[in-house]
Amino acid sequence: MSDAVGFTSMAGARAEGDAPEIGIGMLGYAFMGKAHSNAFKKIPYLMYPPVAIPRLVAIAGRDEEAVAEAAKRYGYEGYYTDWRQMLENDDIDVFDNGGPNNVHAEPCIAAAGAGKHVFCEKPLARTAEEAKSMLDAVEKAGVKHMVAFNYRFVPAIVQARQIIESGALGRIFHFRASYLQEWIIDPEFPKVWRLDKSVAGSGALGDLGVHVIDLARFLVGEPTRTMAMMKTFIKERPLEDGSGRGMVDVDDAFTALLEFENGAMGTVEASRFCQGHKNYEVLEINGENGSIRFNLERLNELDVYWAGEEPRETRGFHNALISESYHPYWENWWPHGHMIGWEHSFVHEFNHLFDAIVNNKAIEPYGASFEDGYRNAVICDAISESAATGRSVDIKY
Repeated sequence: MSDAVGFTSMAGARAEGDAPEIGIGMLGYAFMGKAHSNAFKKIPYLMYPPVAIPRLVAIAGRDEEAVAEAAKRYGYEGYYTDWRQMLENDDIDVFDNGGPNNVHAEPCIAAAGAGKHVFCEKPLARTAEEAKSMLDAVEKAGVKHMVAFNYRFVPAIVQARQIIESGALGRIFHFRASYLQEWIIDPEFPKVWRLDKSVAGSGALGDLGVHVIDLARFLVGEPTRTMAMMKTFIKERPLEDGSGRGMVDVDDAFTALLEFENGAMGTVEASRFCQGHKNYEVLEINGENGSIRFNLERLNELDVYWAGEEPRETRGFHNALISESYHPYWENWWPHGHMIGWEHSFVHEFNHLFDAIVNNKAIEPYGASFEDGYRNAVICDAISESAATGRSVDIKY
């Protein structure tokens, strides 16, 4: 007790048996570095009682000034300019790879070999072959492994899956999804790494399309065949260093047909050339008993239609606000109607990973493992092959 009347100090209140610490070592400090660090900080007091306490041990990046600033900003204990040195730190339990696509494979494979659990941003790899090497490495090491398909952890998406799993929607006939943005329409926008095949692997397909492909698998099942088109609208752009112009060798947009093993038909598309669309990911699923619609820009809502609902005069889509205490994850948040946002999908995602580590649970089926990342890459390769050949391509794992 302190001298203040009625005051009880909680200093040192953590007792033996409380949630264990999990040391985090993160590669990358930009967009995803911010999103991931934000989630780590929120988990201990929002996903309460926490299954684990993230300890921000170190962050790595090539630019020392930038990575030092990131370490200070996000609260990491230290930083490295070489991820290889970071992996030698025994305080790191989880390697979080938020770097560009060309630095997914080697660091993740090395981390698994060092006995670290591995979390990797999407897409898992630039090609299916590269993804398979990563899957083989984590399986050989026996570590937990997860790909950052964070939209699986949006409460409305989880609710949609639970509706489908219950059988209420009946047989699924259609899945259709679009992911549309506008940020590179200007022909003078520079050739950033996302427009370089050697770094990114692909364009809109690997950046945006992987999300809708993952949700297709998550909600409907495995696709077996695809027919696709891809397009590059602006084939030359200024180089970032001002030294001239460079060729764009990735897709600006793609559209693909999918056939699923359960007999459903699907369409998926993604583009970064859609004026007015900032981060417009929408999907619709049509079943024999009803339909479900979702829009990421209104992520706390789910539109549901039930066939045969009475009275028929008012039959139509219902807009359900997914914010009740009985909806997925909402016991950790606010009173109903007090909305959560995009950032909170990462809180749910990392909490799922930590639960799998601490309690030795499987990442799947609700989380995306490296197996899911590999299968996603196989589908992307099939889409690219179909677009290049003009033929339908069977999807084989």
